[in-house]
Amino acid sequence: MTTLLLTAGPLLGLTLLSFRPILPLGPTQDSVRQTTPADTESVPNRLRTVVLDAGHGGKDPGTHGRKVTEKRIVLELVLALGRRIKEEMPGIKVIYTRSTDRFIELAERSAIANRNRADLFISIHCNASPSSHKVYGTETYTMGLHKTEGNLDVAKRENAVILKEANYEQTYKGFNPNSPLAHIMLANYQHAFMGSSINFAEKVERSFRRNADRKSNGVKQAGFLVLWRTAMPSVLVETGYLTNPTEEDFLISDDGQAEITGAIYKALVQYREEVEAAN
Repeated sequence: MTTLLLTAGPLLGLTLLSFRPILPLGPTQDSVRQTTPADTESVPNRLRTVVLDAGHGGKDPGTHGRKVTEKRIVLELVLALGRRIKEEMPGIKVIYTRSTDRFIELAERSAIANRNRADLFISIHCNASPSSHKVYGTETYTMGLHKTEGNLDVAKRENAVILKEANYEQTYKGFNPNSPLAHIMLANYQHAFMGSSINFAEKVERSFRRNADRKSNGVKQAGFLVLWRTAMPSVLVETGYLTNPTEEDFLISDDGQAEITGAIYKALVQYREEVEAAN
C-alpha cells in the first residue's frame, strides 16, 4: 500500500495524515491478476468507502427559497443518493456525516471522512444568488484558488457557518470567513488530491447535463473549509439555486430529486470504473 504524508503550515494547523491514493496506476504483473473477496482490501485502486455530507443542519438552515430551506433539501438528496449506492453498489460502504437535522461542525465533517479512511468525500448543497432570482444551474467545486469574485462569495457564504461553532477561532487557527486573503491562502492546501477531485467533479457536471438535462455552470475552485481537511479526493456540489423559484420547485419535487441523485450516482459509477480499471 502506498502511503503519502500531507502536512500544512501553522496557519491552518493540518496534522499529518495517511491515505490510500485512488489515482489510477499503470497495470503491473500483480495488478492484473484476479482478486478474491479475501484479498479485496489489499487492492490498491479500489473505491471502498464514500462519505456523503449533507450541508448545514440543525441551527444552521443554509440558504432558503420561498418554500424550503437548504438543510432539508440536501439531506433528502444525500439520503436518496446513499440508498441507491447501497442498493446498486453493495461493495461500497456509505457513511453520512449527518442523517438527521443536526448541526455538525465543518471540522467534524472532514474528520468523519478521515477516521473512516474514505476514498471519496461528496458534500451536497444548494446555491443562492442575492442579486437575481433568474440565476440557475449546477456547479461543482474542488478546493483551489478563487478564479472569480463569484466563487469567493460562495465560499464565504458556506464557510460563514463556523461563526455558529463554539471556539471556532481555536479550531480553525484564527481563520476569518470574511477575509478574502484567508480564503485564498486556505485554497493552497489540497493539491495532493486535486487531480482526482477535478476528475470526479467534471464527471458530475457532465452527468448533470446529459442525464438530468440541467444547465451546468461548470467545475470551479474555491476555499471551502469542509474540503480543506479531507485526506482524500473531495468535491462540493451545488445542486441548484433555491433563490430561483423554478429551480426550487424542481429540487423539491420527487422527480427533480431523482434526476439530481441519479446524475451524481452515474458520475460515481463512471469514476469508480475508471479508478479500478488498473486492477
